Amino acid sequence: MVTRRGWLRAGLLAAIVLAGVSGAPAVAQNKLKVAAIYTVPIEQQWVSRIHKALNAAKDRGEIEYVFSEKVANADYERVMREYAEKGNTLIVGESFAVEAAARKVAKDYPKVSFLMGSSGKPQAPNFSVFDNYIQEPAYLTGMVAGGMTKSNKIGMVGGYPIPEVNRLMHAFMAGAKEVNPKVQFYVTFIGSWFDPPKAKEAAFAMVEKGADILYAERFGVSDAAKEKGKLAIGNVIDTQPQYPDTVVSSALWNMEPTIERAIKAVKSGSFKAEDYGPYSMMKYKGSELSPYGTFDAKVPKELKDKVAAKEKAILEGKFVVKIDDREPKGTAK
Repeated sequence: MVTRRGWLRAGLLAAIVLAGVSGAPAVAQNKLKVAAIYTVPIEQQWVSRIHKALNAAKDRGEIEYVFSEKVANADYERVMREYAEKGNTLIVGESFAVEAAARKVAKDYPKVSFLMGSSGKPQAPNFSVFDNYIQEPAYLTGMVAGGMTKSNKIGMVGGYPIPEVNRLMHAFMAGAKEVNPKVQFYVTFIGSWFDPPKAKEAAFAMVEKGADILYAERFGVSDAAKEKGKLAIGNVIDTQPQYPDTVVSSALWNMEPTIERAIKAVKSGSFKAEDYGPYSMMKYKGSELSPYGTFDAKVPKELKDKVAAKEKAILEGKFVVKIDDREPKGTAK
């Protein structure tokens, strides 16, 4: 006869076997414990999309979610270790400036799954990477900007010239040139991921030189455009509700497909080191062109038709946006 104690013993043995299979990251029972580590405030556009996706999973009852924001690079390794020690099954973050430290922590906790924003490659067995591969909608917003500019000069303000930013700027510039070969660009990097006043000043300088549309890769640029009566193109999030007369359109990043895939993998015990970057692309709904909204009647129909046709071509695989990770250079004088 099978006793209650026998069932409990069998269940315990099964759990031990599952947790130790092939040294794979541990499988959480019931809700996953997930921690995120951010070097900037959660209001910052890039981080806000990760935070939004994780909160959505929390609201669905799939995970328990805790996070730390504004973590200094020097403290990043310590915070990662603390979350790993507290039993978090999945740790999400951005390791761009702390690659060596983050990868070291992952090696020390092989049964914890790590999903990190990174310019590097996956690291077996448990360090996966992701990126905001939103160059496709960035190309489309470039088309919008190229068709809307009257001075043929566009200002572009970025954080740092790293691949993740460079490819978006190049895609934007290529899109603008497709509809307007005469367009020229001012390009400035402010050396910060979150310094709205500095980004605003850089944008002001471009307006003084004749730019009538600003590419807002960083917060602060749309404020400059609003104050000077110019137009702006958004990046990662849709800020048109805050700037209804300024932001024409935006290249949106949706982190949900990446997060949902990672959670599913951890739950099934199949999480492994891989590149999640492609799940930010349009065909996976990881990115999209925002609606024109308040500018729907202000963007010429001919231009909207061109953008819609290019969007269709991208989704059907008939047009591939070139990835160029080199630092972009300005062409305007």
